[in-house]
Amino acid sequence: MNFILNTRIKCSECPIRHRAVCSRCDEDELAELEAIKNYRTFAPGDTILWRGDELQYVGSVVKGVATLGKTLEDGRTQMVGLLLPSDFIGRPGRSQVDFDITAVNEVTLCCFDRAPFEKMLHSVPHLSQRLIEIAMDELDAAREWMLLLGRKTAREKMATFIEMLASRQQIEGLSELPTDLALPLTRDEIANFLGLTLETVSRQLSQLKKEGVLEFSGRRQFTVLDYAALHDATGDDSDGGPII
Repeated sequence: MNFILNTRIKCSECPIRHRAVCSRCDEDELAELEAIKNYRTFAPGDTILWRGDELQYVGSVVKGVATLGKTLEDGRTQMVGLLLPSDFIGRPGRSQVDFDITAVNEVTLCCFDRAPFEKMLHSVPHLSQRLIEIAMDELDAAREWMLLLGRKTAREKMATFIEMLASRQQIEGLSELPTDLALPLTRDEIANFLGLTLETVSRQLSQLKKEGVLEFSGRRQFTVLDYAALHDATGDDSDGGPII
């Protein structure tokens, strides 16, 4: 069920403040955003927005994980992306949603009424600049996703997924890559996301654990013991030069 929260988190205390769409805004600009924002919370499994819904608000994920997906006419579904804390929902100038957005666990959104937010984009350069950066990051992620699905092996897919989780939780310029992480999806959901089978996902995680790259303290909680080995397992060419 969708709840609109009365409690208002101060922007200065927001856990995604350093990387959200408002991260470059000054105090006066934040005050403008405060006037048009509210918080909505969705329970695990709730549909946040259906494809084709009228977009009444845009916003950032404050807490939790949501999936982006599409359903074909014959009922087949495909997960095409994840929304993690600080990811932005909605596109300026578009009045409808292009994908089904579903809460994986409890999700809290910082929502802005769409019309006044779009108006602010013309008057607040820090806001529009950051939104462009977020859009470019999404484009890069989409290109990486094409590579992952089209060329990478099961092992490379799994390692890339874990490295992505770690990098998304890193505070740029302020911290090292985090070592203690949690899988945001079930293994079955990871399999759907990566185009693998459930058995393959479990096998690859077990292999990374056996090699001393990961250490699990629960079914979802784990620690990255060796980031260099994890990166090598992704298959990515670190220096960009030719392979000799």
